[in-house]
Formats: sequence, C-alpha cells, structure tokens
Amino acid sequence: MVEIPFALELAGHALGALGAVLIFFEFFQLPDYIEYDSEYNDYTIDISPMEVREYTSVGRIGAFVMAVGFALQFLATLLTH
Repeated sequence: MVEIPFALELAGHALGALGAVLIFFEFFQLPDYIEYDSEYNDYTIDISPMEVREYTSVGRIGAFVMAVGFALQFLATLLTH
C-alpha cells in the first residue's frame, strides 16, 4: 500500500510532466495567420488584430495541468512534515 503523501507526490510529478509536454507542443504550432505555399516555397502572412490568438487551448490546458501538479507536490510536502 502506498502512503498518501507519496501517492500525491507521484501524481504531481505525472501531471507536471503531462503539462510540460502540452506546453512543448504549444511552442511548435504554426500560427493560423501564417500560410506556407510549397509551390513557391514562400510564407504569406494574413493578419488582422482582432483574429490573432496568442495561445491555443493546448497551451492553456498544459499550464493548468502543470499548476495542479505543483499544487499536489506542495500538498504532499505539507503532509509529510
């Protein structure tokens, strides 16, 4: 049987790793206002300030999951002392 603080610490590590992977994927997404034309080997930028989104759902979910992971690790540390 695993003790509760140790289980919370492991869950925090797992959630932190999952959140970090989601944020990693966020950094390598091509923005929707940039289009690549392979025929001309050229990029075009069609930008309107009202349509630009700085972050996607993947990055936001990753940041939230990572924050929950850190909170679980803090709770586990608090329970062990």
